[in-house]
Amino acid sequence: MKLVTAIVQDKDTTKLSNAFVKANVRATRLTTSGGFLRSGNTTFLIAIEDERVQAVLDIIQSVSQKRKQYMVPPVSLDAGGAHVGAYPVEVEVGGATVYTQSIESFHQF
Repeated sequence: MKLVTAIVQDKDTTKLSNAFVKANVRATRLTTSGGFLRSGNTTFLIAIEDERVQAVLDIIQSVSQKRKQYMVPPVSLDAGGAHVGAYPVEVEVGGATVYTQSIESFHQF
């Protein structure tokens, strides 16, 4: 057994949940936040048999798409009094961060 932990952007959460249901993959959803943009994320915890790990990774990769987004960087007040304008910059967001770990023991009561 493996534990797959997948962190995805909130925009992909519903579509990914539906894909898991369709593939008969049980997942626990946790609302999380953080990262570069401090935006909303969802963390999925999935206990899955070793032979199904690649199928789960394929689902995550196909649903969790990277996209471009504009953001305004935070204004620093340490600029020595000089007026520092904040201009939007284009950043890449989305995709997924996935960790896979071996499970020593798994119980379902």
